[in-house]
Amino acid sequence: MKRKKETNALEILLTYKGLVWPFVETSLKKPLFPSAFDVPSRYFSEHRFFWKVVKDYPKRQGKYLRPALLLLTARAMGVKINKPLLTVASAMQISEDFILVHDDIQDNSIQRRGSPALHLVYGVNNAINAGDALQALMWQEIAKVNNKKIQSEFFRIILRTMIGQTTEEKWKTKAIEAQSEKDWYFITDSKSAYYTIAGPMRLGAIMAGAKKNELEKISLFGLYMGRCFQLIDDILDARGNFKGLKKKNGNDIREGKFTIILGHLVKAASETDRELILKIVKKSKKTDKEVKIILALMEKYKSLEYARKIAQEYKEKALAYFEEELKFLSKEPFRKRLKILTQFILEREY
Repeated sequence: MKRKKETNALEILLTYKGLVWPFVETSLKKPLFPSAFDVPSRYFSEHRFFWKVVKDYPKRQGKYLRPALLLLTARAMGVKINKPLLTVASAMQISEDFILVHDDIQDNSIQRRGSPALHLVYGVNNAINAGDALQALMWQEIAKVNNKKIQSEFFRIILRTMIGQTTEEKWKTKAIEAQSEKDWYFITDSKSAYYTIAGPMRLGAIMAGAKKNELEKISLFGLYMGRCFQLIDDILDARGNFKGLKKKNGNDIREGKFTIILGHLVKAASETDRELILKIVKKSKKTDKEVKIILALMEKYKSLEYARKIAQEYKEKALAYFEEELKFLSKEPFRKRLKILTQFILEREY
């Protein structure tokens, strides 16, 4: 039977999820320990509990955007699907799961992929342990490939992401009015541009034997798309509910995150409204009513429209750059699928 041709982003993502998930699932099997350290039968219950917590986020399965971009980049450069390529893609997906576990704890998140956040189900300490275990499994997958360039690139991706995360945490105590759009870009370039777009694509290109200048071009494309991706994410947080996957909007406000939307609001608001905004956002805990006040003011001062305009500009930059500079991603239908995913990043609803 011929495989159905993918005509939209969701079909493309499902196709590549179907290829990568078996490798993720295999990585979650209990390892063989030296005989002196086998788990005794009387502790099987504790052993099973550990793996239940570790497997929770991977089994919920996200969109698999990052592994899809990785695989499509390699395919667009002429590489056939093979075991090493799928192993690197699975490591990319496992990295998302381990980062999300820790991120949800730091942000006091309520939900993840339509269910309660891991730390709310099993407790903070067990969630931290699960995140640590997932990171170990991620490095195990990378080690299987035995490719120093891939190992180095993965190290850079994870390290830059952690720098962005640490900076975001540090700046939660920084006055909102003292933060700038440049500050937002620094965090976004770490956590979205490199980690979500450029990093996965660079990994795929490295597996395809890309030249240095080709990797640099992918990096700049990822910069444009990553900024667009995060702007849309921030807009959805304020305006939508991610198709029911999150119960509440305005989580960025609750968590004290600085966004371009909030920065614009502070600058555009009247003196009276600005005083109210700053009073609310500086509180460690905000009520639902207070969050709704900020969201209403974002609408009033067209802060969401401002962010949407910037996102559109980055989308257009990315598409133009893709056409002009990423011609080496030439194999079809994979080049076309990359363009479809690029469109999805701007127009997604979750």
